[in-house]
Amino acid sequence: MVVTSGDAGIIDDRRAPTTTLAGWRQFVQDDPVTLDLLPEAERAALDASGRGEYDEARIKYHSQLIVVETSTVREVIRQGRLLCLLNQREVCARRGLIVSGAAATGKSTAIKQLGRAHELLVRNRYPGADRIPVVYVTAPPRGSPKKLATQFAHFLGMAPFRSRANEMDIATAVCEVLTEARTDLVIVDEIHNVNLATTAGEDLSDHLKYFTEHLPATFVFAGINVETGGLFTGVRGQQIAARCVMTRTGKFPYRDEWRSMVATMEQALRRGSAAAPVIPATRSTSPRTPTSCTPRSATGA
Repeated sequence: MVVTSGDAGIIDDRRAPTTTLAGWRQFVQDDPVTLDLLPEAERAALDASGRGEYDEARIKYHSQLIVVETSTVREVIRQGRLLCLLNQREVCARRGLIVSGAAATGKSTAIKQLGRAHELLVRNRYPGADRIPVVYVTAPPRGSPKKLATQFAHFLGMAPFRSRANEMDIATAVCEVLTEARTDLVIVDEIHNVNLATTAGEDLSDHLKYFTEHLPATFVFAGINVETGGLFTGVRGQQIAARCVMTRTGKFPYRDEWRSMVATMEQALRRGSAAAPVIPATRSTSPRTPTSCTPRSATGA
């Protein structure tokens, strides 16, 4: 897809959240946006209106900047795909993946790329099949089992349940739909929202275990420092953690991979004119946080 000045302005086709089936499918199928910069002479010849539209097109492009495939992303995809293969013949105690790390270290980016890679693989292998290979939900804050089950139902676009329906009614219906849809990868993000210090948190943890045992799928959990937050400790937490592989995200030291990421993002920028690098090289040896977001000065002239 190429963004031109005619595509500038307010975006009509706003993306639905990836916590809905429509939004997830749009995320999976959308190709990276590209933008061809105008030659310097053509850019200089633009009037004020044309220059404004041109700059808005560049801003729109930078709002959907590329995802840099870091070693963390590759490792999460590798581990996730391996677990999906290992779980194909399992009938109980399926293995899962826990992605843990500090805030803004690429956890959600990595697990979404895993989900996207898996769904594209399934689509290519079974073209035209009416499947829902991947489900992506977030753990609700101050959540309860009913809220979690409702999150799954919301992703699937299921009709609202009767007010007297309890969490088991919703969970059973969700499991039936996901089993019939051949779902084999379930991603639960923001898992640090589950607080085992509360009764609701304990019930929610039990309900997560229920889903892992009643769905023939690989579960991937991601959250902030979950190994120290108490979520996977104690009797309840250890039952889930014992079946999972832990992958950690973190900051990158100033080495070859960091320099490669900076260079990749620099090449992806579309500035209004030739100038010095907007992500200057640094000799600092402090670790850096990987990111797939637009650098703050990326949209400058």
